[in-house]
Amino acid sequence: MTTNQHKSRHQKLNAFTPLIVDVAVPLGSYYLFKSAFGMSTFAALAWSSVVPAGRTLWSAVRERTVNGLAGLILVVNVVGLVLSFLSGDPRLMLAKDSGVSSTVGIGILVSVALGRPMMTAGLKPFLVKGDAVREAAWERLESGASVASADFGRRERAFSTVWGVVLLAECVVRVVGAYTVPVDTMVWLGSVVMVVAIGLGVGLGGALGAGPMEAMVRFEAFDAAAGEAAEAEVGRAEVALAR
Repeated sequence: MTTNQHKSRHQKLNAFTPLIVDVAVPLGSYYLFKSAFGMSTFAALAWSSVVPAGRTLWSAVRERTVNGLAGLILVVNVVGLVLSFLSGDPRLMLAKDSGVSSTVGIGILVSVALGRPMMTAGLKPFLVKGDAVREAAWERLESGASVASADFGRRERAFSTVWGVVLLAECVVRVVGAYTVPVDTMVWLGSVVMVVAIGLGVGLGGALGAGPMEAMVRFEAFDAAAGEAAEAEVGRAEVALAR
């Protein structure tokens, strides 16, 4: 394997590291503790909170920032711990399933209001694709150095806003359904609502945010490559004239 191939694989791994560490590890460990080790829901949630809690604390103390993804997963786990005490009423049990989605939705909308759209961290690896040129293009767009930076920022906020609103809407629909629809019906209907919500998030988020952002990254990368090629051509011309 060539050095460039090694470098490309390393860049792709780095791009997906936040998703792996902040999301995949906590979720995976929850199911591992619960299914493989037979822990209770409460214990599995508690132990799977160790990594996001550590990441959040490290960011706050060392970097003086809040790790959005790790912090959100931690909050979701805490909400899950609280909701795990609810039992008895089957309608309440159905309604509590919406507690997590509402927490995530609110967290995402708050991040937009604070000017740090949380969904960007999850979207970036899929648009950059571990490519150094695309990574540089993304950084220029996000830093304000590009003429398209303002539009890029609006699309970032739009993408997160769509997901925040969709998740809150899903929560409302499931809570209303839990207390108005027969329990047996809502057991399977809740899954349908979730699938529809995800479909809306992907469709609207792609149309209003991810799609235009991907086009801007691609154009910015192409524009930078064209500029470098032009500079190289000018340099060769100057060398030729100097002879």
